Formats: sequence, C-alpha cells, structure tokens
Amino acid sequence: MVFETYDIKSSLGKYVESIFYYKNYNPEHRLERVVPTGNIFVLFELDNIPRNTYDNNLNPNGTFLKVWISGMHQSYINISTANNSEMLAVQFKTLGASPFFKVPINELNNTVSPAEIYFGKTILKIREEVIAKEKVSDKFEIVERWLLGLLDEKRSAPQDIIEVLTNLQNQPFSKHNEVLQEYPKTQKHLIDQFKKHCGLTPKVLHRIFRFNKLLANINQRNEIIWTDTVYETGYADQSHFIKDFQSFCGFNPSKYIKNGYNDSLPNFFPLNKEG
Repeated sequence: MVFETYDIKSSLGKYVESIFYYKNYNPEHRLERVVPTGNIFVLFELDNIPRNTYDNNLNPNGTFLKVWISGMHQSYINISTANNSEMLAVQFKTLGASPFFKVPINELNNTVSPAEIYFGKTILKIREEVIAKEKVSDKFEIVERWLLGLLDEKRSAPQDIIEVLTNLQNQPFSKHNEVLQEYPKTQKHLIDQFKKHCGLTPKVLHRIFRFNKLLANINQRNEIIWTDTVYETGYADQSHFIKDFQSFCGFNPSKYIKNGYNDSLPNFFPLNKEG
C-alpha cells in the first residue's frame, strides 16, 4: 500500500490540516465507522469504485462517486471500503473550510454530498487532472493550486473566534462556560459565528474534542479502569460518559473494548469486528 501526505508550505497551512493520498489499500473489512473529529473533508475517489454510506441499522442510504464533501458531523457515520482503493483527501482545520465555500458552513452539517454542489463541474476536471498524473507529488500540486484559486481570506473566521476555538481545544470541558464568557460579544453572536465558520456550536465541538481525547487515551492503554478514565477526561459522572460514548461511536464503552476497537485508529474502526 502507498500512503503519502503533502507537506503544505503555502498559505493553505493556515486552513488545511492535511492532504493525503493512498493507493492499493486492501482492508480485510467492508464497513468502517467514522467518529466525528471536528473536520470537514473533500474526498477524491481515483479508482472508479462507488462508496456507500449506511444508516444506524447498516442499511445503505447514499452512494458517492468521483468527488464528495463530508461536512461537520455530530455523530458517527458508516462507510464502505473497497479493495485496491485509491483516494486523495483534503482535511480542513476546524475553522479552515469557510474561506473555500460560498455558503455558511453549517449548511454542510451531518451531510455527505457530491462536491459539484459547491464547486460546480470544475471539481470533476480537477479529479481528471489528478488521475492523469503518475507522480503523487504532481497530484498534490494540482489540488493545492485548485485550493489556492478558491481561497478567499475575507471569509476567514475573525481572530476572536479563533481564540475561542483554541481555548476549547486546550481546556477541559469543565472550563467550557469560562471559555465562552471570555468572548467580548454576546453568546448568540458567538454561536452564529461558529455555525457560519465551522458548522457546529461551541458546546458540541467541545464535546467532540473531549471525546477524541478520550479515545486517544484508552487506545494507548493496556489496562483500562473506567472510573479513572471518566475522571481523567473531565466527565461529570459515568452516565454522561456512557451517553457521549454511545452518541459519538454507537457503542457503550464495554462493547468498544470487547470488540477490540481500541486496537484501531482512534477515529475510525472496522465494523466487521463486531461479528
């Protein structure tokens, strides 16, 4: 399998978390569950293999080809995998997508949509250019040029919103109200700005950040004592902890460990392990 990430040296680095490419990916499983991370993705399929999404009962509810957008999600999504798959993906930072879209980012919430809706037929031409190049570096450069051409920094989040987000990422959830109170304008204005520039409200994002830290925590441990984990990750009590776990990944904590999902990457895991 080939897996490469692009070293972003242009102004895109302010907005884009990563651009990555893989080829000849042959997973043993056919379904993956993806946990919300607070990122928006542009996904280029380069192998002519359709991808499907599935509802909570694992019934197909969408088919995607060529290029699509995965918006901000408040809960997990289920997606198909494929043998010999080849894809290139752009992962925006939490506040990074708004300079590239001409709509408020909350319009993308909880959706997986064809990219033409937002970028027109041009995005399909970009995909063809990427496919035509043999070198991975050339593929990355095409996508970078496309993104730079779209970039409108006037649509960027204001500095005071960036500061609130940074504090949410670095402060425990117990400090949530304190972080919001530092914002100089009204709470309604803050929420509206978050919806416009990243899609989700500050509270939902803070919960997502906390949950991802939790997964990273338990995935690094050989022995897990749940009472300690609840305390260390800042949950008020075990019931809130279990509720978040169920909401964000669809399983309770015990089932997550029983099925060995803590051996996967923290943000997605193969559903086949459920048996």
